[in-house]
Amino acid sequence: MTLEPGSLLNNRYRIVEVLGQGGMAAVYRAIDENLSVEVAVKENLFTTDEYARQFRLEATILAGLRQPNLPRVSDHFVIEPQGQYLVMDFIEGEDLRQRLDRLGPLPEQEVIIIGVAICDAMAYMHSRKPMILHRDIKPGNVRITPSGHIYLVDFGLAKLVQGRETTHTGARAMTPGYSPPEQYGTARTDPRSDIYSLGATLYSALTDVLPEDGLDRAMNRVGLTPILKHNLKASEHVTTIIEKCLAIQTEDRYQSAEELRFALMEARSISRRKLPLELVLQPPPMILHDRLPIETGNQSQNFIAVDASKSAIRDKKSTRPLYEGQDNIELVPLKPKLHRKASTWLLLALLPIIVLSGFGIYATRPEFVKQAIGFVLPALVPTDTAILGTPTNTPVPILAIVSKTPTQVNSPSPTATTTPHPTLTSTQEPSPTITPSPLPTPMGGAAQIAFASNRSGAVEIYLMNLDGSKLEMITNIAEGACQPSWSPDGKRIVFISPCKRHLTSYPGASMFMINADGSSLVPLPNVPGGDYDPSWSPDGTKIAFTSLRKGGVPGIYILNINDHSVKSLVEDETRAISQPAWSPDGEQIAYVNSDNRIWLMDVNGKNRHGLTIGGGDYMINAPAWSPDGSVVIYTRTVFSDTTGSTLLMAVPYSETGAIPVEVPNSQLVLDVSYSFDGYWLLFTSWFSGSHDLWVMRANGVDRHSIEADPAYDFDPVWRPNPFNPP
Repeated sequence: MTLEPGSLLNNRYRIVEVLGQGGMAAVYRAIDENLSVEVAVKENLFTTDEYARQFRLEATILAGLRQPNLPRVSDHFVIEPQGQYLVMDFIEGEDLRQRLDRLGPLPEQEVIIIGVAICDAMAYMHSRKPMILHRDIKPGNVRITPSGHIYLVDFGLAKLVQGRETTHTGARAMTPGYSPPEQYGTARTDPRSDIYSLGATLYSALTDVLPEDGLDRAMNRVGLTPILKHNLKASEHVTTIIEKCLAIQTEDRYQSAEELRFALMEARSISRRKLPLELVLQPPPMILHDRLPIETGNQSQNFIAVDASKSAIRDKKSTRPLYEGQDNIELVPLKPKLHRKASTWLLLALLPIIVLSGFGIYATRPEFVKQAIGFVLPALVPTDTAILGTPTNTPVPILAIVSKTPTQVNSPSPTATTTPHPTLTSTQEPSPTITPSPLPTPMGGAAQIAFASNRSGAVEIYLMNLDGSKLEMITNIAEGACQPSWSPDGKRIVFISPCKRHLTSYPGASMFMINADGSSLVPLPNVPGGDYDPSWSPDGTKIAFTSLRKGGVPGIYILNINDHSVKSLVEDETRAISQPAWSPDGEQIAYVNSDNRIWLMDVNGKNRHGLTIGGGDYMINAPAWSPDGSVVIYTRTVFSDTTGSTLLMAVPYSETGAIPVEVPNSQLVLDVSYSFDGYWLLFTSWFSGSHDLWVMRANGVDRHSIEADPAYDFDPVWRPNPFNPP
């Protein structure tokens, strides 16, 4: 019996909607009312002893898995005589099949990212005791979350391998095109069977075509069509890797997930191999109903469930069924029935009536129009309600303060590019002092911030007071804008465009300057490649930035705002340096070096030395100075953790290097910056499920969100002290 939306299962799980239903199981989205989180509930509809055992096996497998690319089981129970239930993480987003339907063949770099992420999951499963084989890897079981992270789901056909012969096996079912030939009969399956299925999945991702069925190929009925016949843009290196995975004989495939992962990593270009691979994809489009519970069973659904045992979804470029099997639950988006041409003429016919009605309503009851605009475009109607109060002003020291002595420059700056720096036409005010005040001022000594958000659809730059009021969008660029950086006088912002979401690199981006009121948008000089990570110098005359202008390898450059001259700080064009951050005294730049450590250099590129001691398997990002120059903070991610989980680290200034320490209470943070009094940190976090803006004291206490909009918010920066808000 299908569970109705709104019903309470096991006195804990409130059913929201049916995600899918097949012949043997149904999957629901639900709310765990004990923990107030979304979960997926799988219900066993086929209650014979064999399928009940298979369902218990799936619960056993998933309950013990703890890997970033795999969902977790949190509960398993039986309600007699109703059925068996499995509660697991709800993986929001789209599956790879839906992504291909939406975009067609994926770029080769995305295919490599998917392959490496699934290899990580496979290597973990294959190394378990007993070993776990998935046996159903295919596009429908690869999910991409709204943050771009990749998950391997659905263990209904998984097998536990204990010893050499004894196995406990789920249903032996096949998905034509994705299942290896040995899975069709009684032959033994092993890790190389999963490698075949992953290869078929990557074949589909790169071509948007289903590969020829393994059994048909094993019986010499058909041959495998080379990838290059479907996608002329694919590289020979990547196509060779994928086609090796699809070898009929298991000994001709890659022999382990680790071996395949290494091959995919080496398939990247020479310049990319030197950079860490961020295992996230461009997020799927935001769908508002994904976050809205359904209160009654009569409301319309955005998806319908198709029982794939009775109906096959066919590949749009082939007559072969794309997904078939005993228990494949497919989600098919509902499409409007109205013919496009007819709907266009209907809209044109109604448009004059709508416009005239709008003018009439506005003339008589303008408040209705304002309310309607506020409902449809809330970002354009500021709210006067403060979301959170200001914490008490208890003295809190800056973390790990170490007295900084000025660095002596042992060699003179080059004179070739040295030019006089005339005063800017805008009023220049003194740079903020680098000595922190003895007590924290309310919310960091500044009342306003800038940040990037997709609240309007495209990513744009916004201003907002720290209490959440006076929200204002100051850019309107269809290609998107992000990475705002304030001038020291708080009157102008430099930012980059295009920008679709938060990334560590922005190929093709350029820098722009705009006044804080949204006027005087000015493009800054650029060359092909991509300029990003802008950082304004404390005296307001220069901007340090990262650029890909030299062979696609990140390097640091300095733009003189007055004469638009650009100076390179690149010492070795084969080694990446990025993410510059000016010291408060303007004498040094902190940056991320190619060895994944924070380094320092003088503003002329001399006296380079490591600041953080010890590297390890970490990716580090976004160095930022404390106002007195005594501490540099940055975020750290473990390379092997494909969830993107981060920690905030702090390292005291030292000319000989220092060991960084973890800032307490700093999980899941990005884009961290100090307040101007040095007592507060402003940052992005997805701790509550969506990318929101947060603050906390510099020692990690009093962490709280300053807004709770469901949009994707990131890159927050404090407006400098010289600005006094109205």
